[in-house]
Amino acid sequence: MMTTLTDHLIVDGARVAYREGGSGEPVVFIHGTPSHSYEWREVVPHVEAAGHRTLTYDLLGYGLSERPAHRDTSVAAQSDLLGQLLDALGLDRVSLVAHDIGGAVALRFALAYPGRVRRLMVMDSVSYDSWPSATWRRIIDEDLDDHAAMPQEAFDDLLTRQLTMTVADKSLMTGDVLRAYLAPHASRLGRASFFEHQVRHYDSRYTEEITDRLGGLTLPVRILWGAEDEWQPVRYAERLRDDIPGAELVVIPGAGHFLMEDAPGRVVREVIDFLASGGEEDTEGSPGPAR
Repeated sequence: MMTTLTDHLIVDGARVAYREGGSGEPVVFIHGTPSHSYEWREVVPHVEAAGHRTLTYDLLGYGLSERPAHRDTSVAAQSDLLGQLLDALGLDRVSLVAHDIGGAVALRFALAYPGRVRRLMVMDSVSYDSWPSATWRRIIDEDLDDHAAMPQEAFDDLLTRQLTMTVADKSLMTGDVLRAYLAPHASRLGRASFFEHQVRHYDSRYTEEITDRLGGLTLPVRILWGAEDEWQPVRYAERLRDDIPGAELVVIPGAGHFLMEDAPGRVVREVIDFLASGGEEDTEGSPGPAR
């Protein structure tokens, strides 16, 4: 299992928590919401063992990274921050493995800096007009500040209901695993940060504005999706596949939105296979072979 993030860097004036491991071709893991880098714990060690240098980090405002007041933590701002983080760590060209809102961060980054991304895998990504969900949209539109001030027990109940929806096997989101997802918000600051740095920035304009540019992606792309995703239906995965030239789509049966919880072994195999696929053409940004 991957260890907790213990390293920190100041990036654009804010502290970012991260972890590096392994050696070889670098691959960056970008988590989603409501989450943090904990979601990659069953995946990253196997990718390192397969011969890759890994970078896992908490998005700004998430997990162990800083939660600066009034800071833009939208997927657009997170994409800009990713470039600065890579610069600080001396990483010029990387592969990206990204989930949920992390997928939007990665897609925006690949479009803005195509020469810096070797391969891209997106998992159950927000896209087009797929987000926010009806629940989050109501909270944003009607009473975001009231929710930010709710008592801990009420907040835990709310987030537990949402987290339970992320897995097909509901028994997986219980006990220590559930507590780990709830942990970053187990304080008044944590609760306020969740609404200020995550929910407030759930906005489909950041994905809708890049729709017409997806056809310009020329790097190898694999789309991994849980067949039973309750938040991001498979039809969005199919649309991404059709809009991104040469993109592959792999739908995992029996998995939900957090497919790394429902099917960690399958996710590991897909990531390692994707990173190893193709020849020299792939390293120059050409599409890999179709599956």
